[in-house]
Amino acid sequence: MTIQIFGVKKCFDTKKAERYFKERRISYQFIDLAQFGLSKGELQSVKSAVGLNNLINSEAKDYKLLMMERMITPQGKEEMLLKHSSLYQTPIVRNGKLATVGYKPEVWDSWV
Repeated sequence: MTIQIFGVKKCFDTKKAERYFKERRISYQFIDLAQFGLSKGELQSVKSAVGLNNLINSEAKDYKLLMMERMITPQGKEEMLLKHSSLYQTPIVRNGKLATVGYKPEVWDSWV
């Protein structure tokens, strides 16, 4: 089992996700979205597990600045996510082809 947590250090739910896995002594890899973002392949994998709209944080400052609500095509939304990692809903927790967005310990329990 390879757990990856994509998030930002200041996100409360990301910290809770890290604590969840630490307390259970499950090793994980933390990827700081502010520094690295998701690759195109990672985005496709997570998108197929949770859906594109679930990845987008409509409350983010950049969401309104970039006029994301006017983006009609999924390809346009994907391009914006790849360019602006601040648009992601966090944390994104990935276990191979499985993924969750947000703090979802009930789902993670089924992975263990």
